[in-house]
Amino acid sequence: MRLVRDAGAADFPALAEIFHAAVRIGAKTAYSDAQRAAWCPDVPEGARWAKRLAGLDILVAETGGKIVGFMAMDRESGLVDLSYVHPDHMRQGHADALYAVLEGRARAGGRRRLTTEASLLAEPFFARHGWALVARQQVERAGVLIPNARMEKSLSSAAVDLAAS
Repeated sequence: MRLVRDAGAADFPALAEIFHAAVRIGAKTAYSDAQRAAWCPDVPEGARWAKRLAGLDILVAETGGKIVGFMAMDRESGLVDLSYVHPDHMRQGHADALYAVLEGRARAGGRRRLTTEASLLAEPFFARHGWALVARQQVERAGVLIPNARMEKSLSSAAVDLAAS
């Protein structure tokens, strides 16, 4: 049974492990070894990881009491900043469940638009959920260029479309 819930500080080490595994193992088909190593060289920890997560609304997906994925949105900007599922649990609907709750909360909070910088692996997921490509870009990490896609989703027009049907 899957549970989606809010993350707390006690969950941060598990989120770091998932982030590292998702980048280093899960993204293997989309990025080179050098790109993945630059993106996440080690499991993030401590105050630096806590600072990275500060200001985010973070949801976790649990199965059997174990956190298997997480998704986070910046409270101020509506940027979906982190979206990762452990490679052992990918393609099992965890990201869909997390996203449904995240978008529902964004709508309930009156947010009109969400943005993200989606990895090449995550881009099809967001497109399937109605997101539009804004631009392709490359971010630099440790001197290595890592391609991704800036994407956005208008929540106000989707709400109008639902009301019209």
